[in-house]
Amino acid sequence: MEYLHIVSVLVIGYFFLFIMAKLLGKTQITQITPFDFISAIVLGELVGNALYDQETGIPEIFFAVAVWGILIYTTEILTQKFKRARKLLEGEPSIVIKKGKIVYEELKKNHLDLNQLQHLLRSKDVFSIRECEYAILETDGTVSALKKTLYSTPTIGDLKLPIINIELPVTLILDGEVIWDNLKSINWDETKLINEIKKNGANNVKDVLYAEWKKGEALHVQTY
Repeated sequence: MEYLHIVSVLVIGYFFLFIMAKLLGKTQITQITPFDFISAIVLGELVGNALYDQETGIPEIFFAVAVWGILIYTTEILTQKFKRARKLLEGEPSIVIKKGKIVYEELKKNHLDLNQLQHLLRSKDVFSIRECEYAILETDGTVSALKKTLYSTPTIGDLKLPIINIELPVTLILDGEVIWDNLKSINWDETKLINEIKKNGANNVKDVLYAEWKKGEALHVQTY
C-alpha cells in the first residue's frame, strides 16, 4: 500500500503540476522573479511532502495545489492589470551602470557585489566595465548592457550596406523523420524532398539525421 500511495501521489501530482505550469505560462521558467522562484518551490513541496505522509490523500493534494495555483494565477493577473502591484510583487529594474559609472548605491540596494556584476556583464559580451555605457539589473536577476559607441558592434546602417531580407530556415527532417507541416509550408512534396536528399548522398529519409531548407540556398543535409 505504501508503494501504491507513492505512485498515485506522483502520477496525480505530475498532472496537477503540468496543468499549473501551462496555466501560469512560461515566465515561471524563463523570466523567474524571486516571487516566481518561491512559488515554484512551494508547488514542488506540496507534492513532495505528500509522498511519505500516509494521512495525506489525493483530495488533500488536489486542494492544496489548486489553492496555491489560484493564488499564483491571481497574482499574475494583478501584475498584468495594475502597475503598482507589478512593482510590489515583481520588483523593478535597477540602473547599476549609468553613463559609464558604477552606481554603487544600486549595487548595495540589490545585494550585488562587483564580482557578480562583472560576471553578469561578461554574459552579455562586456568584458570590461569601461566598455559599458549603461547596465540595467532586470527583475529576473540578469543584466541588460548597452556598450559605449567606441566598443559597440557596427550595424548595417552604420556601414551603409544594402539591406537584405532575412529568411528563417525551415527544418524538414529530424532524426530520420519528415516534419510534414514544415514541408507543406514551403510547398514541397515528398517526391521533391527525396530528390533533393539524393543529391546529397542519402538514399531515403531514414538515412538523414538533419535536413534544413533556406530560401535561395541549396538544401542542407547531414546524414548519419
